[in-house]
Amino acid sequence: MLSKAKTELSKIISEASGSTEELAFQSIEQGKEGFGDLSSKIAFMLAKERKENPAKLAASIAEKATASLSARAELIERVEVTGPYLNFYLSNEFYSSALKQILKEKVKFGKGKKTGKRLMVEFFHANTHKGVHIGHIRNVSLGESLSRILDFTGNEIIRANYQGDIGPHVAKCLWGYINLYHEKAPETKRGIWLGKVYSEASQKIKGNPELEKQAQEINQKLYAGDLKISEAWKQTRQWCLDDFNEFYKEFGTHFDAFYFESQVEKLGKETALDMLKNGVAKRDQGAVIMDLKDEGLGVYVLLTKEDYPLYYAKELGLVQMQFKKYDPDRLIHVVGKEQELYFKQLFKTFEKIGGPVFGKAAKASYHLIYALVMLPEGKMSSRDGTMVLYEDLRNKLLEIVKQEIRKRHEDWPQEQVDATALKITLAAIKFSMVRRESNRIMVFDWEQALNLEGDSGPYAQYAYVRTHSILSKAEGKPGTSSKYIFSPEEKKLIRRLCEFPELVQKSARDLSVQYLPEYSLDVATDFNKFYATSSVLNAETKDAKKSRLAIVQATSIVLENSLGLLGIECPEKM
Repeated sequence: MLSKAKTELSKIISEASGSTEELAFQSIEQGKEGFGDLSSKIAFMLAKERKENPAKLAASIAEKATASLSARAELIERVEVTGPYLNFYLSNEFYSSALKQILKEKVKFGKGKKTGKRLMVEFFHANTHKGVHIGHIRNVSLGESLSRILDFTGNEIIRANYQGDIGPHVAKCLWGYINLYHEKAPETKRGIWLGKVYSEASQKIKGNPELEKQAQEINQKLYAGDLKISEAWKQTRQWCLDDFNEFYKEFGTHFDAFYFESQVEKLGKETALDMLKNGVAKRDQGAVIMDLKDEGLGVYVLLTKEDYPLYYAKELGLVQMQFKKYDPDRLIHVVGKEQELYFKQLFKTFEKIGGPVFGKAAKASYHLIYALVMLPEGKMSSRDGTMVLYEDLRNKLLEIVKQEIRKRHEDWPQEQVDATALKITLAAIKFSMVRRESNRIMVFDWEQALNLEGDSGPYAQYAYVRTHSILSKAEGKPGTSSKYIFSPEEKKLIRRLCEFPELVQKSARDLSVQYLPEYSLDVATDFNKFYATSSVLNAETKDAKKSRLAIVQATSIVLENSLGLLGIECPEKM
């Protein structure tokens, strides 16, 4: 495959130039159109050091390399020089072998060998008693895609979800549930309804001292174990968890480990008091604090003066549970950029506590930052009711997609329309959420989100559907023939397909999901160009038809694999 060709080519370049194989490999890049399949700038890299003319050095290296190419003719057929660049042309046999490998490996194409490493990816984190909004959707899209990529590259993955199910937001929601709705709820989607109750209650309570006091009293009663409040909390909490489970199924994600604030607070409080006893933390105005000013990380509170555990303390309980049960080699927190200081403080605290659990946690923990999702008019707030809820986004997109499907397929049964529309809708949402670099702010624009044409998930899905349509109409099996000579457009597409294994490894290594959306679009675009220039079903010869069908099937495999790693399912028809 392409990586093998690059490795072999680096040996040839190293021998011909007298450089190291590592430097030779670094010099290789994709060739520009009309200038080889792979190019090397080794002459440019060596010329200054050797005080030679780059173009003359390139010509000398090419002459020496030519003698070595005959021994690797199954990969590289020739080299040409353009100024200081060496342009290498891959052999027809290389392209044929590449197609055979993709068709043979299918869903396993690009899959890495077992690494023996266990990685925990902690994501989603949606609080109960609040709505699931598009900020959560960016988080879950990134977390699920990253989990799939890391799993595909040979790691054991533990998907973890840490959710806030106690605290002031729960108290406000319960206040609204009790005082505004008198503990009467709808029959379905009650968790989603509670998110709206929370927003409504927050707006009514805001700026009203008496109502704020009432919400605080509910919070205190909840921590104190008041029977009536606890019963309301348990019931409403379960409604939220039930709706979350429905969301997980629809969105195509799952979790191996669930953690809740109510579950970890006791252990967190005990740990904070141990830190106080051991001199790691200290008292200040009655509260237990962590002083990290010497590290440039300020001061934060672990326990209030009443010894109530705050978020930091709860996290100390959480990490002990995670490491004692799973002992991950790496713990990746997919959390927003606004928590960047929080995690720096937390990881430094792990280091200061030390020991078998916290010492390992300090080295294994990593904060994968993603930036806010914002509306054109500014930052969203669930408290102020300005969030775009997932349910609303999904339903609006879904209805538009259904209308488009009905225009094209009047004969489809409703069940097929619904299933296909959901796949397209989820592709549109997920693709938009992971395409931009995670650390860059995403401005969510309704019009852009509802545009199902162009650079989007549905565009890549449609390329897959086209491959499926061609293959379903074809008579005879795809294959390759030594007699068939691949055209430039066909070679370009095959090279693009060959990039997939390296790209997935790069995504896993960099913990960067955004490479795959762009790659999927490139494959779709290159396939459409190939389809426009190379007749498949009506090819001029049997060898041409078999080989082009092999290209179509290989494209179908790679598109399905790459989109699958983004959590996007491909329909057979659109």
